[in-house]
Amino acid sequence: MNEGVPYTPMSRCVRVLPDTPIAGTRSRGPHLTGRKPASRQPRPPPGGTMPASFTLRAGALPPALPVSLPADSTAPRPISDFAEAAAIVARLESLTTRHDVLALGEHVAWRSLGTGTPLVLIHGGHGSWLHWVRNIEALARQHTVYVPDLPGYGASGPLATSPDDLDHLVRVTIASLDQLIGGTTPIHLAGFSFGGLVASHIAAKRGHVRKLALLGSAGHGTPRRQTLAMVNWRRSTDEAAMLEDLRHNLRALMLHDPAQIDALALTVHRDACVQTHFRSKNLSQSGSVAAVLAPLTVPMRFVWGEFDATAQADLAGPVLQDGHPERAWEALPGAGHWLMFERPDAVNSLMLAWFAD
Repeated sequence: MNEGVPYTPMSRCVRVLPDTPIAGTRSRGPHLTGRKPASRQPRPPPGGTMPASFTLRAGALPPALPVSLPADSTAPRPISDFAEAAAIVARLESLTTRHDVLALGEHVAWRSLGTGTPLVLIHGGHGSWLHWVRNIEALARQHTVYVPDLPGYGASGPLATSPDDLDHLVRVTIASLDQLIGGTTPIHLAGFSFGGLVASHIAAKRGHVRKLALLGSAGHGTPRRQTLAMVNWRRSTDEAAMLEDLRHNLRALMLHDPAQIDALALTVHRDACVQTHFRSKNLSQSGSVAAVLAPLTVPMRFVWGEFDATAQADLAGPVLQDGHPERAWEALPGAGHWLMFERPDAVNSLMLAWFAD
């Protein structure tokens, strides 16, 4: 984890009642536990083909990788010991303030850390706020970072409505965020995987987004590259077998480097999976994000790992860029789908530069 941030011994929690904005005070307490117009075809990548249904805005050409990526694209030290992984999570819990918000009849658990322009980070499917475990502290040096367990996930618990009601999930997330910071407060916004789809809807419905970054975004509608089938970890007979199934699934979908499928990755992934109540798979594999983003003119950055099993950057990037000069896309060398975990230094540097005020 990052150095130079003081350790505090207890989690900080704030409970927010409906329509009650945060007054700026923090209370200490125990950790609480608990969702076209006609246009030309983009050029196919070398050795590949572009599906005929994918189009770019008329007159636009797909860009080459348009932005230089950070040089510090190195892997972090793997965490081999589960006790050390638990200590990393506990430390981050102690550093952040927890906000329990009731919005539109639903409970949403948020975490916050830092000072500066608000930066909202949205986790992926079968995830939690800890999808950003290796990023929150670094980003909080420049921003007030707000990270939810989305409705239907983690400590937020299940939704009262259908477990695949994306519109309700988005509206609840926006309403809970607005209670924390105010409905017209400008934010920077980033989403990972299914969280990229959610972040796109937040940007379209809430507005007041200064810049948007989608990392490993779902909802692009272009071919996936997954070659290894997932296994059903719910059928595991004991904890050891479940961890092996989850390790397999991390290798199949989330992480490219086997060394990064470590105790921290397994801890975060296991706890998130068993607390997931929302069904995101079909939504993630749709091609809806481009249409959601179409009317927006805010600067956007789309980044996928070089080895992302859910997308190929030179296919998905041009579809989401759609000829907009204020949008850019790229592939991060050496990373799989969970790129901000596998290459945190590079992603942190990229995001700090992108969201700099």
